[in-house]
Amino acid sequence: MRNVLLPTDFSDNAWNAICYALQFFNNEECTFFLLHTYTPVSYSVVHLLENPMPYGLEDIAAMNSMSRLENIEKKIQEEHHNTKHHFKKISAFNVFINEIIDTINRFDIDLIIMGTKGATGAKEIFIGTQTMYTLKKVKCPVIAVPSDFEYKKPKEVLFPTDYYLNPSNKYIPLVKDICNKQNSRFHILTAYYGVDLDQNQEETKAFLALFFKDNSHVFHTADGMDVEEAIEDFQQQYKIDLLVMIHNEHSFFENLLFKPVINQIAYHTNIPFLVIPSEKRIQKAV
Repeated sequence: MRNVLLPTDFSDNAWNAICYALQFFNNEECTFFLLHTYTPVSYSVVHLLENPMPYGLEDIAAMNSMSRLENIEKKIQEEHHNTKHHFKKISAFNVFINEIIDTINRFDIDLIIMGTKGATGAKEIFIGTQTMYTLKKVKCPVIAVPSDFEYKKPKEVLFPTDYYLNPSNKYIPLVKDICNKQNSRFHILTAYYGVDLDQNQEETKAFLALFFKDNSHVFHTADGMDVEEAIEDFQQQYKIDLLVMIHNEHSFFENLLFKPVINQIAYHTNIPFLVIPSEKRIQKAV
C-alpha cells in the first residue's frame, strides 16, 4: 500500500491538489495523510486578561484545525468515495517544513502531492513559497499541481535530463511505476549545446533505455536551445501531461524553478510536475 502525504492550508488550490491525488491513484490501495500545520495568533497579555477564554489559544487552533480536516475527509467521501483509499488526519502545532519532514519519517511516506501556491500565493512566484521549500528541503518525491489544473491522465510524461543522474537513484522506479500504472509514454529530453555526450552520459542513456525497455519511451535531443526553451518547445509539440525532474542542487533544475516567472517559462504552470530527490551525481568525464 502506498503512503501519500497531502498537505493542506484549506485553500481551493490545496483542495484541487487533493482531488488530483485521489484521481491519480484511483485504482491503487493508498493511505492518504491529510496534514495541516498551524500557529495560533499571538495576543497581548492585556488582551487575554480582558478577554478570558475557557481554552488556550493553542487548544482553540488545534480544534479548529482538526475540525476542518474532518470536513475535508467528509467532502472526499462524498465526492471521491473509493474503498481502496484510507485516510489519516494530522493536525500539528509546528513549522510547516519541519512537520513535513517529521511526517515523512514517522509514516514512511512514499510521495507528497501539493498545490503550487498557497491561499495567498503571489503570482510572480513560480511555484509558491511552501512548495518551493518542500522541494528544496525534503528527501521525498513531490508532485506539484498547478492551481485550477483539471485532472488529466498522464499519458505523455516528459523527463528533461543532462544524463548525469545516478542510475542507483532509488526513486527512478517510482517513475517507471507511474508509467506502468498510467500507461504513459515516457519522453527523455536533453538539450544539445554542440558537445557530444561523454562516456558517463552515454552509459546513463543506455541504462535508461534498458530500464524503460518495457515502457513506451522515446529519446529526444533539442538542438541549439537552453533547457527552458527545450521544455517549452517540447510541451507545445506533444502536450505533455506530467513533467518529471531530478532535483540536483546547483543544476538547471534550481535555475528553472526557483526564480520569478518570466514570459518564456510561464507555460510551466499549466502542467503538474514530479520532482524526485537526487542521489550523488555522476562526475563529468574529464
